[in-house]
Amino acid sequence: MNVTVHIPDDLAARLTAAGGDLSRRALEALAAEEYKHDRITKPELQRLLGIETGFQLDEFLKAHDVWIEYTTEDAERERQGLQRLGL
Repeated sequence: MNVTVHIPDDLAARLTAAGGDLSRRALEALAAEEYKHDRITKPELQRLLGIETGFQLDEFLKAHDVWIEYTTEDAERERQGLQRLGL
């Protein structure tokens, strides 16, 4: 699907002057917002943006101020896993 966004010329000039591909920036902003609101999953976000690795996806999320919830249960699970490995 293609989506067209109408931006007044004066604003478009300022936004493109900020650098980067404005279409890509708009797609990334939309994708990050949809992920924040649980409307798409991590694999869908990765596919939508053409991101190849989990590391790249984590960089994208961090750059867009999307923080992954990390509970005390997550920390405990990781601690137990490291303990089993002798670390």
